[in-house]
Amino acid sequence: MSCERRIERALSNGIILPLTRHSRYAVFSDCHRGCGNMSDNFLRNQHLYFAALEHYYNEGFYYLELGDGEELWENRCLKRIQDSHSNVYLKQECFKKQNRFGKIYGNHDMELKKELPESIILKNREGGRDLYMIHGHQADFFNSVCWKISRFLVRYVWKPLELFGINDPTSAARNYRKVHKYEKCMLETAEKKNIYLIAGHSHRPHLMEQELYVNAGSCVHPWGITVIEIENMNMNLVKWFMGTRHDGTLYVQREVLEGEIPIG
Repeated sequence: MSCERRIERALSNGIILPLTRHSRYAVFSDCHRGCGNMSDNFLRNQHLYFAALEHYYNEGFYYLELGDGEELWENRCLKRIQDSHSNVYLKQECFKKQNRFGKIYGNHDMELKKELPESIILKNREGGRDLYMIHGHQADFFNSVCWKISRFLVRYVWKPLELFGINDPTSAARNYRKVHKYEKCMLETAEKKNIYLIAGHSHRPHLMEQELYVNAGSCVHPWGITVIEIENMNMNLVKWFMGTRHDGTLYVQREVLEGEIPIG
């Protein structure tokens, strides 16, 4: 099955939400929440993520998470992850109680596929294109069709080697050749179907005017986290990171990397 066919199948297995000029969505991806140990890549950015979560909750945004929220390739126990980041899950519960929460699964949390949908579709009520959201592993043969082999290698080979600074060459987030191949498939599929295709998986944030492929990035960048904000029928690519005031104190800062891209 081609990557386009895998994407089509994912888009047929999703939840539908409305998109209007009054909608406010914050789109996260690839949090890779772990068990709070040395291999937990989310740990260094958990304060940034929680600050962003507080902001979007207070500002009335709908929270969307596009897969790989939990790192279940390196870790076997979901409860240990939830216990390690209990403040995050308590805040997510606040979104859920107000019906402002949507989440899909990715390749690193494939074990949750019985509980979560594979895609989210924002139906445009203003006459423009709809927004289709998937994790993106569907465009990556080794991490979709062969995901159990990939999980085995990550869990027993690349996880121990990562502690010595050796990166996983099969990962789309760390292999530039795979990244370019992945982005090409996503862009061509979006253009062929004339839809906005929003994903994660590659950890490489992407938002450009006149392009239909969008990527939310991840929450495990060394310098911060990235989010796609959808508001007033526009998309913004936002970075949350630690800033420094003139007196030397640190604070969580929000910066728009690409902004006011209209949804046409």
